[in-house]
Amino acid sequence: MALLPLKIEGACLGRRGRRWIGPVDLELAGQGTTIVIGPNGSGKTSLLRMMHGLERLREGSLRWSCPLEEARRKQAFVFQTPIMMRRSVLDNLAYPLRLGGMDRKAAQAEAEAWLDRVDLAPAARRDALRLSGGERQKLALARALIRSPEVLFLDEPCAALDGRATREIEAILQGASTSGTRLVMSTHDMGQARRLADEVIFVLGGRVHEYSPADRFFDQPETPQASAFLRGDIVE
Repeated sequence: MALLPLKIEGACLGRRGRRWIGPVDLELAGQGTTIVIGPNGSGKTSLLRMMHGLERLREGSLRWSCPLEEARRKQAFVFQTPIMMRRSVLDNLAYPLRLGGMDRKAAQAEAEAWLDRVDLAPAARRDALRLSGGERQKLALARALIRSPEVLFLDEPCAALDGRATREIEAILQGASTSGTRLVMSTHDMGQARRLADEVIFVLGGRVHEYSPADRFFDQPETPQASAFLRGDIVE
């Protein structure tokens, strides 16, 4: 059964009487890349965490098109600062396959193939904790993609990277999208948003202000807040 569409109705996050985000109403469907943008503190990360299921809803509903347990197996999340296990690069990458029941030899063979795809093959036996920031993010991406998720959430994966590393990460993401993985990614980099987005979610004050095809959003934003944000103005 397919994972998408994801239907979100009246969804809110918050604790101790404080609302972080919501109410959110949107439907995520189809293929391609959705880029989530907005000012710092607007709720981009909270929205991604809510969709992925890392945060419990205070109100509303979030429904995938298949049972929840199946939905969890069909998606993945890449954090801004990836967590590396105290083991080799190869073992880090083989780990999710081993968790899924694959035998060690087959898991390592698949991991080696993926290391070659993301240009980390020479680092296979190195301690993953010794990788550079760009290398860690490439490993985190490969670790998420190795199980072929239908949807991949990414929270500003290039925030701390230089231009070369960003270009390499974007190439991996474009390859994943072409292969059929649905990407939902936050970024503060408007150049990156324009390069990658098929559609845009603009978040402000914990609310989704716009959700539209990328060309329409960048050429003719519907709200004055989005227009101001694209001009580089301070938006609150």
